[in-house]
Amino acid sequence: MSSDTFSKLLDRVRPLIEKHDTVMRPAIPAEQRLAATLRFMATGRSLQDLKFTTAISQPMLSRIVPETCTAIVTSLQAEYFKFPSSEQEWLAVADEFKELWQFPNCGGALDGKHIRITQPTNSGSYFYNYKGFFSIVLMALVNAKYEFLMVDVGTNGRMSDGGVLERTEFSKRLRQSALHLPGNDKTVSNLNFVFVADDAFPLHPNLLKPYPSRNLTMEKKIFNYRLSRARRVVENTFGIMANRFRIFHTAINLKPENIDKVVMACCVLHNFLRRHESQTYLSSSREESGSGQIDAVDQFTSLQPTSFHRHSHDAITARDLYKNYFNGEGSVPWQEGYL
Repeated sequence: MSSDTFSKLLDRVRPLIEKHDTVMRPAIPAEQRLAATLRFMATGRSLQDLKFTTAISQPMLSRIVPETCTAIVTSLQAEYFKFPSSEQEWLAVADEFKELWQFPNCGGALDGKHIRITQPTNSGSYFYNYKGFFSIVLMALVNAKYEFLMVDVGTNGRMSDGGVLERTEFSKRLRQSALHLPGNDKTVSNLNFVFVADDAFPLHPNLLKPYPSRNLTMEKKIFNYRLSRARRVVENTFGIMANRFRIFHTAINLKPENIDKVVMACCVLHNFLRRHESQTYLSSSREESGSGQIDAVDQFTSLQPTSFHRHSHDAITARDLYKNYFNGEGSVPWQEGYL
């Protein structure tokens, strides 16, 4: 983060984190509060270790970090974390997916990851996941430019991965047809407006997942490749964020409610830095020649693939129509070469 970008961020959060001096002691400046919080997220160092480089006591840091993270989210989310709420906004997201990843009618790539945490006090096995460590789940919807559109964080890692999505507001609104998605009369080839995901999610008329790997025809392989190409956007977004916010390389040792605040602040800052520090923010990630994909190290654990979902006829038909599209009018010359 350049000094100019830091100043822009400080101007946004200063009114929410600035404290006044008292007769007992001078207040810690807003600049120092923000710098300490960013250092905590960027390095992954413990508060016990951080107190030596910030000259702030550990008890005070345990208050400053959550307060500043809340201020970052509050001050930035309206501009840098806007969830589409109209047909026009969804179509704008879909246009970018079609231009950059040759996947039409796509409102975003959906995925969830386990974030490693230390065992909260008196929590038993509540946060203990199938991988054998304690975690909370970060569920995210990402646009074609590696920016978060929606984030849901805080579900305990013990919950089945298929049930994590069901608890989100996004899933509830999707099931109730309350997302204001474009109708088929406004989409390419009159196909359903969709989101792309992996095997951990249920097939839905507006949520596409790959065909099972057994007995794949060439047409299904092509569909899976085209879907995977668009879906990798969310995988890369997690990887980019983990490369820059090294706190995701450790087990986060905070109260669960404060972990939620830190993770949300990292997601909002990711979008903020994508726009203001695009070149330097991505400099640690290697872009593959010709593919447009970013090869970034992902420090998160994926949700477990599930195979027990019962798919509706409409959902199966929607996927088959996309399969036919990618093998017909929507085909590209190079798609078979990557199989």
